[in-house]
Amino acid sequence: MATILGLDYPTLWFLVVGGLFSGYAILDGFDLGAGALHLFLRKEQSRRLALNAVGPVWDGNEVWLVIGGGALFAGFPPVYATLLSAMYIPFILFLVLIIFRAISIEFRSKEPMRWWRQTWDISYSVSSVGIALLLGVVLGNVLLGFPLESGYRVRGHWLQFLNPYALMVGLSTVALFAMHGAIYLTMKTEGRLFVKIHLLLKRATIFFVVSFGITTLYTLLYIPHLSDQFKQAPVLFVLPLAAFLSIANIPRLVSRKQYGWAFFFSSLTVALLLGLVAVELYPVMLLSTISPEYSLDVYRAAASEKSLGIMLLIAAIGAPLVLAYTAFVFWTFKGKVKLDDTSY
Repeated sequence: MATILGLDYPTLWFLVVGGLFSGYAILDGFDLGAGALHLFLRKEQSRRLALNAVGPVWDGNEVWLVIGGGALFAGFPPVYATLLSAMYIPFILFLVLIIFRAISIEFRSKEPMRWWRQTWDISYSVSSVGIALLLGVVLGNVLLGFPLESGYRVRGHWLQFLNPYALMVGLSTVALFAMHGAIYLTMKTEGRLFVKIHLLLKRATIFFVVSFGITTLYTLLYIPHLSDQFKQAPVLFVLPLAAFLSIANIPRLVSRKQYGWAFFFSSLTVALLLGLVAVELYPVMLLSTISPEYSLDVYRAAASEKSLGIMLLIAAIGAPLVLAYTAFVFWTFKGKVKLDDTSY
């Protein structure tokens, strides 16, 4: 099997897919977090400022989700098909909420009536929370495993995805994105709105630490298969240690008003937590709770070696372009938000 830097093609493509979804979680995560906090802002001008803080970047950030989904489909077709079949309802709800979030942002300022804007404010906030929750529910089910049978058919009730562990992961995801979004908004606002968001940031941080702590404790006590990789290779414990230190560093940086660095470490926290998921699962991508022989790993689910090689070349060319475009957009719209005639 062909290798690059000592890694075979399926493993490399596994890392590519993970990197793309991490990019989406980091970038759209603060958009969703800002949306989750939207209704806590009472004044019309405050809501407009918060909305325009994400206005230039939210649609571009969603590109990472499209690319990640395409990469999963191209690199691991059975995983794509099985996951979307097993989680059909969450993904349909996810798409509906994605649509409602987009039209809420675009329609809100089209009419001046208070009831009109309040309606779209509620739609924007509810859809943002719902998207984050569903992403966490999907992730929680992936960690827990699916009742996969022969032929990758999923056994069980159609609402089995709403299990306690998946809901805990979903709640932790909402909390993480709320904290991430609040940090972003502190960098984009000033005056009384900044003071309000700073208070929301403190509360969101507490919410995340508590929910993440409970979820972690539950994982250690009741889902032992997620710690197998760390038992086999103790050096991997550096990853959860780094995640813990990154989380602990956020309140310290916020207290020092170093919001740029706080945002960097909240982004790093997202990446490290998803890195933990990858380490806990690898080489398995979809775990069968019925029998290990029905699980889908990176080798059983991968496309042909030739296909993976061609797509890796495309990714090596395309990924720097997407990163450059993302950096250009953020650089162009850096600084505090100011309202003008073109604002939402």
